[in-house]
Amino acid sequence: MRRRYKIILIVLLIVLVIFTGFIVWAETPPSPMEQAINALQSDSNVTVISGQWLTFKPTTSNYTEGLIIYPGGRVDYRSYAPLAHAIANEGYLTIIVPMPLNLAVFGVNVATDVIKSYPKITSWAIGGHSLGGTMAAQYAYQNPLKVQGLVLWAAYPASGNNLSKYNMLVTTVHGSDDGLVSTSQIQNSLDMLPPTTVYVEISGGNHAQFGYYGDQSGDNPATITREAQQSETLNATVELLQKLK
Repeated sequence: MRRRYKIILIVLLIVLVIFTGFIVWAETPPSPMEQAINALQSDSNVTVISGQWLTFKPTTSNYTEGLIIYPGGRVDYRSYAPLAHAIANEGYLTIIVPMPLNLAVFGVNVATDVIKSYPKITSWAIGGHSLGGTMAAQYAYQNPLKVQGLVLWAAYPASGNNLSKYNMLVTTVHGSDDGLVSTSQIQNSLDMLPPTTVYVEISGGNHAQFGYYGDQSGDNPATITREAQQSETLNATVELLQKLK
């Protein structure tokens, strides 16, 4: 009996060490770059609110479309502030949702709370980067009446979330030099998206430059600047939002 208890104790300690290591790993993402911190400041066109979510509100009062952004896996949500700020500057409410343990898989349904909090928004799109995009696609699959648009940045739906027959606006944006999500993976995923899906490949873009958190292990070097990749991503995203009107 003592030996059995000893074995159980050892197993529990191993599990505790693994669990603790996972928590530490998940809760210590790369720090946002200076550009991301600067984008957290309000200006004459965009009001930035840091609270339960990171909200970017156009200073005009006549906007009726919104975008909810799910961050990439183990990426500080503030790293997407420059892109969110730029989208809001075009006249769209834009909200970045922090995720439990910095992993969107643990917060798939948080968009429902966001939508309920902004009843004046009549048309919603949801999107995200990498794992965040996959979870945004899952939310869209499960809630087709709540969101009218989906934008994927270096992401594709999980195998069980076939959106091909959905009446939904979808844009998928991918960098040609992405070292973590291949072009073939993105192209193969098009069968799971509506036939009207807009596919945008950013020549020379990589995985990490969809945000402002530096380089990412396993990624390829980009051959265009982060600013250039962000600009193309912004244009593709705004084009989808314009169609929501």
